[in-house]
Amino acid sequence: MASTKILVPDMGDFKDVEVIEVLVKEGQQIKKNDSLITLESDKSSVEVPSTHEGIVEKIKIKVGNKVNQGDLILSLKSESKTEEKKETVKKDKKIEKKAEIKKQEVVKQKKIMPTTPTSQLKTKSASPKVRKFARELGTDINIIPGTERLGRVTEDDVKRFISHGLNQNQTTKEVDKSKKTTVKIEYKHSEFGEIEEKDIPRIKRLAAIHLKNSYNTIPHVTHHDEIDITEMEEFRNSLIDHYTGEKLKITPLAFIMKALVAALKKFPSFNSSIEDMSDGKIYFKKYYHIGVAVDTPNGLMVPKIREVDKKNINYISKELREVAQKCRDLKIDKKEFYGGSMTISSLGGIGGSFFTPIINYPEVAILGVSKLNKKQIYIDNQFKVRTLLPISLSYDHRIIDGAEAARFCNEIRDNLGKNFAFKLAI
Repeated sequence: MASTKILVPDMGDFKDVEVIEVLVKEGQQIKKNDSLITLESDKSSVEVPSTHEGIVEKIKIKVGNKVNQGDLILSLKSESKTEEKKETVKKDKKIEKKAEIKKQEVVKQKKIMPTTPTSQLKTKSASPKVRKFARELGTDINIIPGTERLGRVTEDDVKRFISHGLNQNQTTKEVDKSKKTTVKIEYKHSEFGEIEEKDIPRIKRLAAIHLKNSYNTIPHVTHHDEIDITEMEEFRNSLIDHYTGEKLKITPLAFIMKALVAALKKFPSFNSSIEDMSDGKIYFKKYYHIGVAVDTPNGLMVPKIREVDKKNINYISKELREVAQKCRDLKIDKKEFYGGSMTISSLGGIGGSFFTPIINYPEVAILGVSKLNKKQIYIDNQFKVRTLLPISLSYDHRIIDGAEAARFCNEIRDNLGKNFAFKLAI
């Protein structure tokens, strides 16, 4: 087995291009022209193909690295045979002949429109940037109808495909309308004083697409409430490791997640999704994967904690810390951001009372949690100091009505009460 080094090819005038995606893993068998990494410049994104075939031995770069021409991407184990060289020469000649034939066909197609419908095409034509955009949204590029010549898929086609509430014609009209009604900024910001221009972080740019789609598609309603968690907090702060005698550090979020799952079991509408109101279908999920918003230097990420119903408080607390660190280090798998039941957005460590969280599509509800506060509550003919948790429940009003949302919050309140808090730790 011979070792082959795969280098960053000539990228023109671009320097220090960011690696936004590593498409292969160590030990993976790859073929020639298979995509290895995706690079993103200020103007475009490009997938770098392999110049050889073999087994990936060692990957030398990672997401976030800045690369230039000649930098080492990975080393590849490959068999060096003279027969392979002969075969590649033959293949290259065949490819050249095919390329000439295709060029002739393209010239002819400029005069004659294609008769083959785009639905019959196995692999859709699209730029690397559009393909990356579709992958990040969890969409197969090959099932998206292309509107350009020969069925080529554009970024607008991807956006229209994921916007299920509107048909294609309506979406096109809305896009055109938004372009016309965009408010023009009459003066540059720099005319009024000193400014600093920075690029929007990639994660925030991606999140913006999801948030805009959710906000424009889902009719949001937010229900606010306060929950008395005095006994729960006393119980949480009293937990001790029986083996070491040390105090257990368990985040309140772990208790909230267990309480939320118990409420989801009683109100299955909150653990559902709809893809298109016109087809009249609603999908009820039998699993309980809770999304948790994680604040990172690169922007907000929402990974999923799987099977919360089957895990205890201590295990959930440890997993939350591990997942949060993976997000900050950009070492978490993209698939972990999908397939959730419901999301919790917690501002408890920062501050605030109430807010209006945006639903994480295709989920139908999201629970916002704010900072704990102590208040005097009139109980049993006297004022007592109690620990209160402000919550904000945003829900899809197409599926959930106000009365059901209020009952759902009442269930969470009961689940975090003095009696249920003890059951959660079992």
